[in-house]
Amino acid sequence: MAGQLDEAADSTRAARSATVRVGIDTGGTFTDLVATIGGELRVLKLPSTPDDPARAVLQGLSRLLGDHSAERITYSTTVATNVLLERKGARVAIVTDRGFEDLIEIGRQNRSELYALAPTRPAPLVPRHLRFGVGGRTRFDGEVEASLTDAALKRLRAALRRHRVEAIAVCMLHSYANPRTEKALAEALQALELPLSISHRLLPEYREYERLSTTVVNAYVAPRMVTHLERLQEGFGGSRMRVMQSNGSAIGVGQACAEPVRTILSGPAAGVVGAGALARFMGVERFITFDMGGTSTDVALFDGRARLRPLSHPAGYPVRTPVIDIHTVGAGGGSIARIDAGGSLQVGPQSAGADPGPACYGRGVAPTVTDANLVAGRLVADRFLGGAMPLYPARAAKALSLLGRATKSAGAATAHGVIRVVNATMERAIRVITVERGFDPRDFALLAFGGAGPMHASELALDLGIRHVVLPSNPGLLCAWGALGAPVGRELSLTIRETDPQLHALERRAQPLIRRARAELVAEGARAADIRHELYADIRYRGQSFELEVRLDAGFVEAFHEQHRRTFGHATPEAPIEVVNLRLRSYVPAAAVPPRRRGRSRAAEPLGRLRTLVGATTRMVPIFEREALGPRTRLAGPLIVVEMSATAYVAPEFTLRCDDYGNLHLELR
Repeated sequence: MAGQLDEAADSTRAARSATVRVGIDTGGTFTDLVATIGGELRVLKLPSTPDDPARAVLQGLSRLLGDHSAERITYSTTVATNVLLERKGARVAIVTDRGFEDLIEIGRQNRSELYALAPTRPAPLVPRHLRFGVGGRTRFDGEVEASLTDAALKRLRAALRRHRVEAIAVCMLHSYANPRTEKALAEALQALELPLSISHRLLPEYREYERLSTTVVNAYVAPRMVTHLERLQEGFGGSRMRVMQSNGSAIGVGQACAEPVRTILSGPAAGVVGAGALARFMGVERFITFDMGGTSTDVALFDGRARLRPLSHPAGYPVRTPVIDIHTVGAGGGSIARIDAGGSLQVGPQSAGADPGPACYGRGVAPTVTDANLVAGRLVADRFLGGAMPLYPARAAKALSLLGRATKSAGAATAHGVIRVVNATMERAIRVITVERGFDPRDFALLAFGGAGPMHASELALDLGIRHVVLPSNPGLLCAWGALGAPVGRELSLTIRETDPQLHALERRAQPLIRRARAELVAEGARAADIRHELYADIRYRGQSFELEVRLDAGFVEAFHEQHRRTFGHATPEAPIEVVNLRLRSYVPAAAVPPRRRGRSRAAEPLGRLRTLVGATTRMVPIFEREALGPRTRLAGPLIVVEMSATAYVAPEFTLRCDDYGNLHLELR
């Protein structure tokens, strides 16, 4: 008995001493967890808890780790995104220059729908009575023309208390050139003990509307994000927690609480990071990421590296922080199918989410894409989530039958219509990030992941003319795997407005940014010697309105002319150029999490057969277990592959091949 107790104690000590790192992704439908424990990979997928996203995260972590404690947890989340989409953020006040209180509502004349007869814009996040103008004017060159008075600051504090605001956004004209007035406001408003978003800290760049909008969005999502992250940090105990940014790197909790606007596309960015790391092991340099989850589909172009852009419009609000160039559409497994006023079949963007979820989950009643796939025989009811979550085919059939009456179709025909419509939506999304950017999608592979991505990838590839589809191992967990291996990083910027600059002068101007980034990364636990810095510049011909981002090195001027020619079809090398902004990307390269090499296996035998919709007709199709497919396995479609995190449908035009790491390659015959 004593020996058994000693062995148990040794086992517990070994568990506690093993190096444990965790990646977590919270989505609208499922929460995914991936952990490495002393070299062993563990995975878990469980339904999200939309009323309190932290609950599913903490429950999943307890189930996944058992007696282990994590050294580091990297978290990607949609909390900030959902706060903005659902308009459930804080009661925000704007403090700006007198006479500029309505800038947030005036905006710019840009139209997202150029030919719309009655264009609409989202309502401003801050109503008119919560916008406060104050004296104190700074000129474009940084000269302070008028200073704030103590009496004005006292009146401002009293007004903010009277209106019971929950967060404050401070954005003064030209604070990028001289932040003195904003610093004085921040110091004076600290006494209110409210979250403060100060524009020169978030975005020291010119163009006041984008700077103001970014600051307001940050203030709007901050209280909810802070509450959520603090609860998680408490639940994680002593684990070092990091949060994914929209640019594909991670920051500490303190930074994420101060600047939550940088996490707006946290979840999709983690998926692109994971896809990029995986593709490097496979030697695939050019691919399109296709991440179809329960609520939405995110697509991005990877041409040697992920493409970044400085401006995004989540929920229609301009946010000028670096983001991976991801295009999102409301098309996921939980997207609801309906008939519109004109009698046409529509799918999404409304989603059944995690609660109540698709009809086949047992609580919902609306027909969704997941219900259509189940009725079409492309989902195996007793193999969903590895058999851990039952599906109810009768409920799915009933939900689709209501839709079928309106379309005068039934059963598989209705399911076929839903699948074709949602595929068309995703096809248009991929054309946005390829054809509309000057790329031919046929020159790229399609890397499909997310819980629903492998289900639709082969038919989507056929529609786009793509000949090679990659389905990674654990495709429904790739965002969590990407978070697990994400680098720690900071991206800073500064407006300088210099004409015909010299490289050494630009590098000298960037030194304060480098010092700040190094200090912040060291505070997050990084070693100074491990930090890498990359300098970029936003450049234009003098007199132009918009800039191109170019890497700062000895040939940056020639690189700008060439990029201008490639982007706009012409260049003017004799014209003077202007460097508008400097951009610094500092990061610590992450230790790669290599995929596990698979051993040889016997010839794959099907688990059974299922009557499945193939094209517009039904056929008996074999079902294979993912773990049974070893290296060099080759199978001809149509077929279905089941695993814990996703189900894949392989169209008859493709041949399936399994590589040494368990990734499936679908190749057009």
